Amino acid sequence: MPLMKKHFYLLLLFLFTAVLSRAQQLSQVSFTGGGSSVNYFSVQTEQGVHLRISEDGSLVEWGMEVRAMQGDFYAPKLQPFQGGIIYYGVEGDSISKGRIKMIGACTITYYGPFESETHIGKVKSIGRVYFDYYTQYDNKDVRGKIKTIGTMKLEYFNSFENEAYRGKLRAIGGTALTYYSNFDDRNNSGKIKSIGPAKYIWYSAMDRRDAGGGLKVGNYRQMVNGITFIMW
Repeated sequence: MPLMKKHFYLLLLFLFTAVLSRAQQLSQVSFTGGGSSVNYFSVQTEQGVHLRISEDGSLVEWGMEVRAMQGDFYAPKLQPFQGGIIYYGVEGDSISKGRIKMIGACTITYYGPFESETHIGKVKSIGRVYFDYYTQYDNKDVRGKIKTIGTMKLEYFNSFENEAYRGKLRAIGGTALTYYSNFDDRNNSGKIKSIGPAKYIWYSAMDRRDAGGGLKVGNYRQMVNGITFIMW
Protein backbone atom coordinates (compact mmCIF):
# COMPACT_ATOMS: atom_id res chain seq x y z
CA MET A 1 0.00 0.00 0.00
CA PRO A 2 1.49 3.37 -0.99
CA LEU A 3 2.57 5.49 1.97
CA MET A 4 0.16 8.37 1.19
CA LYS A 5 -2.81 5.98 0.96
CA LYS A 6 -1.82 4.30 4.23
CA HIS A 7 -1.64 7.68 6.00
CA PHE A 8 -5.06 8.59 4.60
CA TYR A 9 -6.67 5.44 6.04
CA LEU A 10 -4.93 5.97 9.37
CA LEU A 11 -6.29 9.52 9.47
CA LEU A 12 -9.84 8.28 8.74
CA LEU A 13 -9.52 5.66 11.50
CA PHE A 14 -8.32 8.31 13.96
CA LEU A 15 -11.18 10.67 13.08
CA PHE A 16 -13.76 7.86 13.33
CA THR A 17 -12.43 6.81 16.75
CA ALA A 18 -12.40 10.43 17.93
CA VAL A 19 -16.01 10.93 16.85
CA LEU A 20 -17.16 7.79 18.69
CA SER A 21 -15.28 8.65 21.87
CA ARG A 22 -16.60 12.19 21.71
CA ALA A 23 -20.19 11.01 21.13
CA GLN A 24 -20.46 8.79 24.18
CA GLN A 25 -19.77 11.13 27.04
CA LEU A 26 -21.48 13.47 29.47
CA SER A 27 -23.21 15.91 27.13
CA GLN A 28 -25.79 17.74 29.28
CA VAL A 29 -26.64 18.63 32.86
CA SER A 30 -30.13 19.92 33.63
CA PHE A 31 -31.27 21.80 36.73
CA THR A 32 -34.68 22.70 38.10
CA GLY A 33 -35.53 25.74 40.19
CA GLY A 34 -32.70 27.81 38.76
CA GLY A 35 -30.14 25.27 39.91
CA SER A 36 -31.76 24.37 43.21
CA SER A 37 -31.57 20.70 42.27
CA VAL A 38 -30.20 18.47 39.49
CA ASN A 39 -32.86 17.27 37.07
CA TYR A 40 -30.68 14.85 35.11
CA PHE A 41 -27.29 14.11 33.57
CA SER A 42 -27.37 13.18 29.88
CA VAL A 43 -25.06 10.94 27.87
CA GLN A 44 -25.38 11.15 24.09
CA THR A 45 -24.69 8.12 21.90
CA GLU A 46 -23.13 8.19 18.44
CA GLN A 47 -26.67 7.81 17.02
CA GLY A 48 -27.67 11.10 18.66
CA VAL A 49 -29.79 9.44 21.37
CA HIS A 50 -29.83 11.19 24.75
CA LEU A 51 -29.95 8.96 27.83
CA ARG A 52 -30.96 10.94 30.90
CA ILE A 53 -29.73 9.70 34.26
CA SER A 54 -30.93 10.95 37.65
CA GLU A 55 -28.47 12.13 40.30
CA ASP A 56 -28.75 8.77 42.06
CA GLY A 57 -28.08 6.70 38.92
CA SER A 58 -31.50 5.76 37.50
CA LEU A 59 -32.24 5.82 33.76
CA VAL A 60 -35.22 8.18 33.63
CA GLU A 61 -35.67 9.01 29.93
CA TRP A 62 -34.16 8.37 26.52
CA GLY A 63 -34.77 9.64 23.01
CA MET A 64 -34.02 12.49 20.61
CA GLU A 65 -34.07 16.20 21.37
CA VAL A 66 -36.71 18.25 19.55
CA ARG A 67 -35.63 21.75 18.57
CA ALA A 68 -37.98 24.61 17.77
CA MET A 69 -38.13 25.90 14.20
CA GLN A 70 -36.58 29.18 15.32
CA GLY A 71 -34.15 29.97 18.10
CA ASP A 72 -32.20 27.76 20.48
CA PHE A 73 -35.28 26.28 22.16
CA TYR A 74 -35.86 22.60 22.85
CA ALA A 75 -38.83 20.61 24.15
CA PRO A 76 -38.33 19.47 27.78
CA LYS A 77 -39.32 15.90 26.90
CA LEU A 78 -37.42 13.78 24.40
CA GLN A 79 -38.95 12.39 21.24
CA PRO A 80 -39.15 8.55 21.44
CA PHE A 81 -36.25 6.74 19.78
CA GLN A 82 -37.49 4.97 16.63
CA GLY A 83 -34.67 2.43 16.50
CA GLY A 84 -34.36 -0.96 18.16
CA ILE A 85 -34.60 -1.37 21.94
CA ILE A 86 -33.61 -4.66 23.59
CA TYR A 87 -34.32 -5.68 27.19
CA TYR A 88 -32.43 -8.07 29.44
CA GLY A 89 -34.02 -11.53 29.46
CA VAL A 90 -32.87 -14.80 30.99
CA GLU A 91 -29.26 -13.70 30.64
CA GLY A 92 -29.87 -10.92 33.14
CA ASP A 93 -29.59 -11.17 36.91
CA SER A 94 -32.29 -10.33 39.47
CA ILE A 95 -31.50 -6.62 39.00
CA SER A 96 -31.10 -6.25 35.24
CA LYS A 97 -33.80 -8.68 34.05
CA GLY A 98 -36.54 -6.72 32.30
CA ARG A 99 -34.48 -3.53 32.14
CA ILE A 100 -33.19 -1.91 28.97
CA LYS A 101 -30.08 -3.63 27.62
CA MET A 102 -29.55 -1.84 24.31
CA ILE A 103 -30.81 1.36 22.74
CA GLY A 104 -29.77 1.23 19.13
CA ALA A 105 -26.13 0.13 19.13
CA CYS A 106 -25.49 1.33 22.70
CA THR A 107 -25.35 -1.24 25.53
CA ILE A 108 -26.41 -0.37 29.10
CA THR A 109 -25.28 -2.31 32.18
CA TYR A 110 -26.31 -2.07 35.84
CA TYR A 111 -24.66 -2.81 39.17
CA GLY A 112 -25.78 -6.26 40.33
CA PRO A 113 -27.23 -7.58 43.61
CA PHE A 114 -23.83 -8.35 45.13
CA GLU A 115 -22.38 -4.85 44.77
CA SER A 116 -22.13 -2.20 47.50
CA GLU A 117 -25.54 -1.10 48.83
CA THR A 118 -24.95 2.37 47.39
CA HIS A 119 -24.49 0.88 43.90
CA ILE A 120 -27.07 -1.92 43.54
CA GLY A 121 -29.44 -1.42 40.61
CA LYS A 122 -27.84 1.78 39.37
CA VAL A 123 -26.53 2.39 35.87
CA LYS A 124 -22.99 1.01 35.60
CA SER A 125 -22.19 1.85 31.99
CA ILE A 126 -23.63 3.39 28.87
CA GLY A 127 -21.53 2.22 25.97
CA ARG A 128 -17.95 3.07 26.90
CA VAL A 129 -18.95 5.52 29.64
CA TYR A 130 -18.70 4.06 33.15
CA PHE A 131 -20.45 5.39 36.26
CA ASP A 132 -19.31 5.20 39.87
CA TYR A 133 -21.08 6.40 43.03
CA TYR A 134 -20.22 7.75 46.44
CA THR A 135 -20.32 4.98 49.05
CA GLN A 136 -21.68 4.60 52.58
CA TYR A 137 -18.29 5.79 53.84
CA ASP A 138 -18.70 9.22 52.25
CA ASN A 139 -20.51 12.24 53.65
CA LYS A 140 -24.25 11.58 54.12
CA ASP A 141 -25.18 14.42 51.76
CA VAL A 142 -23.42 12.76 48.80
CA ARG A 143 -23.89 9.09 49.68
CA GLY A 144 -25.29 7.19 46.69
CA LYS A 145 -24.93 10.10 44.28
CA ILE A 146 -22.95 9.81 41.05
CA LYS A 147 -19.22 10.22 41.67
CA THR A 148 -17.84 9.82 38.16
CA ILE A 149 -19.25 9.77 34.64
CA GLY A 150 -16.51 8.46 32.39
CA THR A 151 -13.46 10.62 33.11
CA MET A 152 -15.58 13.38 34.70
CA LYS A 153 -15.52 13.53 38.49
CA LEU A 154 -18.52 15.08 40.23
CA GLU A 155 -17.83 16.93 43.49
CA TYR A 156 -20.45 18.20 45.93
CA PHE A 157 -20.56 20.71 48.76
CA ASN A 158 -20.52 18.88 52.09
CA SER A 159 -22.88 19.17 55.05
CA PHE A 160 -20.68 21.79 56.76
CA GLU A 161 -21.14 24.34 53.95
CA ASN A 162 -23.73 27.12 53.80
CA GLU A 163 -27.24 25.65 53.97
CA ALA A 164 -28.16 27.25 50.65
CA TYR A 165 -25.84 24.94 48.70
CA ARG A 166 -24.79 22.06 50.94
CA GLY A 167 -25.09 18.76 49.06
CA LYS A 168 -25.24 20.53 45.67
CA LEU A 169 -22.84 20.06 42.78
CA ARG A 170 -19.55 21.83 43.38
CA ALA A 171 -17.63 20.81 40.24
CA ILE A 172 -17.90 18.66 37.16
CA GLY A 173 -14.40 17.80 36.05
CA GLY A 174 -12.57 21.12 35.88
CA THR A 175 -15.77 23.21 35.79
CA ALA A 176 -16.67 24.81 39.14
CA LEU A 177 -20.22 25.77 40.13
CA THR A 178 -21.16 28.48 42.65
CA TYR A 179 -24.54 29.38 44.17
CA TYR A 180 -26.23 32.34 45.80
CA SER A 181 -26.22 32.00 49.56
CA ASN A 182 -28.83 33.37 51.95
CA PHE A 183 -26.39 36.24 52.58
CA ASP A 184 -26.28 37.24 48.88
CA ASP A 185 -29.96 37.32 48.01
CA ARG A 186 -32.44 35.48 50.21
CA ASN A 187 -35.03 35.38 47.40
CA ASN A 188 -32.61 33.57 45.11
CA SER A 189 -30.79 31.57 47.75
CA GLY A 190 -29.62 28.21 46.35
CA LYS A 191 -29.79 29.24 42.69
CA ILE A 192 -26.75 28.97 40.48
CA LYS A 193 -24.45 31.98 40.46
CA SER A 194 -21.82 30.73 38.01
CA ILE A 195 -20.79 27.69 36.00
CA GLY A 196 -17.15 28.07 35.07
CA PRO A 197 -16.88 31.51 33.40
CA ALA A 198 -20.65 31.75 32.75
CA LYS A 199 -22.45 34.11 35.16
CA TYR A 200 -26.12 33.94 36.19
CA ILE A 201 -28.10 36.81 37.70
CA TRP A 202 -31.74 36.23 38.68
CA TYR A 203 -34.51 38.76 39.12
CA SER A 204 -34.99 39.57 42.79
CA ALA A 205 -37.76 41.10 44.90
CA MET A 206 -36.28 44.52 44.06
CA ASP A 207 -36.99 44.05 40.33
CA ARG A 208 -40.31 44.35 38.51
CA ARG A 209 -43.10 42.18 39.86
CA ASP A 210 -43.74 40.27 36.63
CA ALA A 211 -40.13 39.00 36.46
CA GLY A 212 -41.07 36.10 38.72
CA GLY A 213 -37.55 35.20 39.80
CA GLY A 214 -36.52 34.46 36.20
CA LEU A 215 -33.07 34.79 34.69
CA LYS A 216 -31.94 38.39 34.28
CA VAL A 217 -28.39 37.84 32.97
CA GLY A 218 -27.20 34.58 31.40
CA ASN A 219 -28.69 31.86 29.24
CA TYR A 220 -31.09 29.07 30.16
CA ARG A 221 -29.09 26.83 27.83
CA GLN A 222 -25.34 27.39 28.01
CA MET A 223 -22.39 25.33 26.80
CA VAL A 224 -19.39 25.39 29.14
CA ASN A 225 -16.28 23.28 28.54
CA GLY A 226 -18.11 21.00 26.12
CA ILE A 227 -21.13 20.34 28.36
CA THR A 228 -24.55 21.94 27.82
CA PHE A 229 -26.05 23.23 31.07
CA ILE A 230 -29.83 23.63 31.03
CA MET A 231 -32.04 25.56 33.47
CA TRP A 232 -35.74 24.72 33.78
